[in-house]
Amino acid sequence: MNILQINSSARPVQNGEGSFSTRLATELVQRLRAAEADSTLQVRDLVQNPHPALDEEALQALFTPAEQRSPAQAARAALDQALIEQVQAADVLVLAVPMINFGIPAQLKHWIDAIAKAGVTFRYTAQGPVGLLQGKKVYVVTARGGIHRDQPADTMVPYLRTVLAFLGITDVEFIYAEGLNMGPEAQANGLAQARAQIEQLTQPALTQ
Repeated sequence: MNILQINSSARPVQNGEGSFSTRLATELVQRLRAAEADSTLQVRDLVQNPHPALDEEALQALFTPAEQRSPAQAARAALDQALIEQVQAADVLVLAVPMINFGIPAQLKHWIDAIAKAGVTFRYTAQGPVGLLQGKKVYVVTARGGIHRDQPADTMVPYLRTVLAFLGITDVEFIYAEGLNMGPEAQANGLAQARAQIEQLTQPALTQ
């Protein structure tokens, strides 16, 4: 089992403190790996190693045939290709996603823009688009300051479900850590509920 962990929080983790989404995602990964000793893990931190935005220069590079690209265009296209190959090689993706202003962090949006490539991770057909990243399992660990689960203000979960399904990934589990900025008791409860979800979702793997 090849696991790819994507961290998107601007807060680092040091001495067990810092980003809640990263810490919980790491705990989930540890449980998955405990079930499979021969599993592999790659971790990409989108803040420590940021991916460039999809700007005009990037679009020009991506829409220029490979044999006609300038060295700068080839280098830019290669950055996206590296992320695509990393996702293609993964059996399981664990996304650590804090809620920022009711949506996903900009760093994660850049990653999505990089891996969503026509003819590579999806293709258009006469019947509509078909995702090409099928057969993968995704865990999305979300951390929120307030309570947003199943509320209209939560645009993050519907967006991620939509874009992942567009790429062919429909086996998606969301882990919610909520109320983290609503006081010590609410924070403790939010983390406990998230850890209970992680334990429940990973228990079948640990008992196989």
